[in-house]
Amino acid sequence: MLSRVAESVYWMNRYMERAENYSRFLDVNFQLSLDLNEDSNRQWMPLVYTTGDNELFSKKYNIPSKENVIHFMSLDIENPNSIMNCLIRARENARTIRENISTPMWEVINEFYLTIKSKRKFEESDMPGIAEFFKAIRNQCLLFYGCQEATISHDEVWHFALLGRLLERADKTTRILDMKYFILLPAREETGSTLDLIQWLSLLKSASAHEMFNRFYTRITPKNIAEFLILDKIFPRAIRSCLSKAFDSLKILSGSEKDSYGDETEKRVGVLLSEMNYASIDEIFSSGMHEYLDQLQVRLNGIAAQLDETYFRN
Repeated sequence: MLSRVAESVYWMNRYMERAENYSRFLDVNFQLSLDLNEDSNRQWMPLVYTTGDNELFSKKYNIPSKENVIHFMSLDIENPNSIMNCLIRARENARTIRENISTPMWEVINEFYLTIKSKRKFEESDMPGIAEFFKAIRNQCLLFYGCQEATISHDEVWHFALLGRLLERADKTTRILDMKYFILLPAREETGSTLDLIQWLSLLKSASAHEMFNRFYTRITPKNIAEFLILDKIFPRAIRSCLSKAFDSLKILSGSEKDSYGDETEKRVGVLLSEMNYASIDEIFSSGMHEYLDQLQVRLNGIAAQLDETYFRN
């Protein structure tokens, strides 16, 4: 398999997953803003910090208003991580490997691009329908994943596609958790308040985790939510679950034996996964939740960089 094909299918999926995650963050925050009379700085700027694009945003916009943040993260062509740019890059990667993906996959991503590119800016009059806009983005991404699952062989191309999706998903789960624990950390008098509870619920909803969480936990608490989104083995957006599936794909790609590792990428994922298998949420809280998530992001970035070095630069 050509490294060019592997890299393109990997990034095609990372960009699609990023677009879906951004639509989730924005939609949940938008719905929350309808219920709360919150200062826009506190309500919207944390989303920009979550994506790591706060410096660029501050250069372009004076006020972190709802309209500015939504435009910046959705349609701003100058923001390399906006939904629009993610879709442009995903489509370009798909175009370069047309012979390695199915026609239905290409049609889904191309139609998605043509639909979104006609949208240039959100006007005040668009605000009532913005939830439908984000829902349409999520649905198109899910359609793409389903089409990919059903119409291409589950060979090397498939496993690189999974790696792109899973590493991006794990990274965004750490970031949305860190936003609540660090950036939105409530004042002592607000802890356990209705506002605090609503924010925790919104975090679960941003990961489409609310219903699954309720199947296993009877109380919505910071510790329970963190445990579910970090250490759960079977919820597909939990970090541990993402790493477990990524490790399985790396095993197949390297051809290594069960009790050995084939390359440095596989080793890094295996070591991190082993640590999480023996971790407890009490230990994570004792050592510092923000510090743990920050270190997790660093290690996920290191895994992605090593994957690039191992498979895409040869």
